[in-house]
Amino acid sequence: MSAYDEAAPIYGPFFGVMGSAAAMVFSSLGAAYGTAKSGTGIAAMAVMRPERIMQSIIPVVMAGIIAIYGLIVAALIANNLRAPPSYKLFDGFIHLGAGLSVGLSGLAAGFAIGVVGDAGVRGTAQQPRLFVGMILILIFAEVLGLYGLIVSLILNTRVSS
Repeated sequence: MSAYDEAAPIYGPFFGVMGSAAAMVFSSLGAAYGTAKSGTGIAAMAVMRPERIMQSIIPVVMAGIIAIYGLIVAALIANNLRAPPSYKLFDGFIHLGAGLSVGLSGLAAGFAIGVVGDAGVRGTAQQPRLFVGMILILIFAEVLGLYGLIVSLILNTRVSS
């Protein structure tokens, strides 16, 4: 094998590392936004109905799960990183796609959870019958991150070695 292999260039692992970083960074940004936005709604709601604080924690928990999706994929990608020439450029692109898939879908899910969680807990303080509707909408927002995780795991099985 020559010092330079077109299928496994020296910069190949860069894309894998960026995939791992994207999975963690973007999903954590989404989780942080969801937690912060829902948390402000919980604080505002707690002034009127302090007995409903524990019930209103659900959006924060769901936002935290988004970061776990990113952590799982980032760890899987990091575990598959190797030095060239055993790490092909194809593997780097697959890992980049997997990381972006879970990261960006986690970012979108976190935004949705934050907006719904904030409005939902404030609304539930006024009208408790809104609680079930809020939970259903939160589930639909959470599943966006789950879709990214599923695509990411499928992509991660396509590595060449």
